[in-house]
Amino acid sequence: MSARTAKKAEAKKTIRVQYVRSMIGTPESQRLVLKSLGLRKLNQVVERDDTPAIRGMVAKIPHLVKIIG
Repeated sequence: MSARTAKKAEAKKTIRVQYVRSMIGTPESQRLVLKSLGLRKLNQVVERDDTPAIRGMVAKIPHLVKIIG
């Protein structure tokens, strides 16, 4: 990996999302958002690229997830 490629990869920002509330009783669209974020188990934490698409998904289910650091 060249120095230029390493610098680009290092500059990518990420966001950590924790699944904090059960999806029991939630609409199917919210369940699909959780699944697309890669969240399956309660209290699971995933790290995703900080993009507008990911931010939008998190904004759809703020009552089910928490952004960490």
